[in-house]
Amino acid sequence: MRRSLFHLDNGEIDLTERFQVGVITTPHGLKGEVKVFPTTDDPGRFRVLRELILKEKKSERVLKVRSVKFFKQFVILGFEGLNRIEDVEQLRGCSLLVERKDAVPLEENEYYIADLIGLSVRKEDGTEIGTLFEVLETGANDVYVVKREGMKNLLLPAISQCILDVQPEQGFMTVHIMEGLEDL
Repeated sequence: MRRSLFHLDNGEIDLTERFQVGVITTPHGLKGEVKVFPTTDDPGRFRVLRELILKEKKSERVLKVRSVKFFKQFVILGFEGLNRIEDVEQLRGCSLLVERKDAVPLEENEYYIADLIGLSVRKEDGTEIGTLFEVLETGANDVYVVKREGMKNLLLPAISQCILDVQPEQGFMTVHIMEGLEDL
């Protein structure tokens, strides 16, 4: 299983065609640069991105990247046409998105979170147990939150012993529920 490439946004974005790769936290310096908290597994990918979609409260626009630097866990970005601190102060908290076509290519057994949410979750014997509702990212491995009808949510570690088969095109995944997981 793969650690997720992109975090989910707050639901205002069509996450099947766009992926959030960062969130602007604050301006950086006086020359229009911003500090970005990356929400992608590979912050180095910002080096090759030429443009990003800026999701503001009620609108969005395409920004052309003019500079990329790294500082601790942050990415420092400069955009063409935004050359002063006054140009970027109002961008705090805005999401930066890429189109699916510009996303990091997946390898075998890797999936975008957006393609997993909503999948039917089945046991090995084919019994449907619920729907994948959320993916929690933890230090060791992701945890899949399965919403079950009339029962509390089931938390499944995204490890090969539990997640046996994932078929996003067919709309389901097959899981093995290890002893004790249903008791949590």
